[in-house]
Amino acid sequence: MGLDVMVGALIGADEDTAEWFREECAAIGAVLAREGLPGWREPESGPHFGERIWGYSGLHALRRLAAHLAASGRLPEPLDDGARATDDPVLTAAYQDVPDDPPGPFDHLVHHSDCEGYYVPVDFAPVLADSELSGGLLGSSVRLLAELDELARALGLPDDLDPHSEEVADACDGPGPAAEGWRRYGTEAFICLQLRLAARCSVGTGAVLAFC
Repeated sequence: MGLDVMVGALIGADEDTAEWFREECAAIGAVLAREGLPGWREPESGPHFGERIWGYSGLHALRRLAAHLAASGRLPEPLDDGARATDDPVLTAAYQDVPDDPPGPFDHLVHHSDCEGYYVPVDFAPVLADSELSGGLLGSSVRLLAELDELARALGLPDDLDPHSEEVADACDGPGPAAEGWRRYGTEAFICLQLRLAARCSVGTGAVLAFC
């Protein structure tokens, strides 16, 4: 199954979807208020984002890079063919850690559901946990964007690289023996680029970023 990412769920939504999402936003707002954080106003018009960004395994692969950077300051070697990111002991340890204040350098990327839940365009440090929320964890798209920018720098991703370019597609198909830099991490680069576009849209428009 693929992971869909949406920003601007109220834009062009039918009445039933809009009513459901306003209830979700009300639950997010209540959690923010309990933490003494400001709310936001979800836009009903303007730019929006909606893409399928590979899949759950790809998201874990990107989180694996973040976990290694946080632990050692270095990117790990690319995953071997058939290997799973979730079997990496460094990523496993990161998942078992509890988000706290001060947060780790990639907490908003790592400590979030891989299939549902939200990032809200409000700047706050520790990831918020609440059983009333879809996915149980709430991230900040402001912090997520900063974390993805840091990952992009570590990978050497050009700022204007199109995730749907032939260059990225070739890297996702499998890096050649002479591949260097970000081309060694095709899947992770694609997902980083896609998530960064979504986070930029969320921060720029003031709309919630949703995993669905």
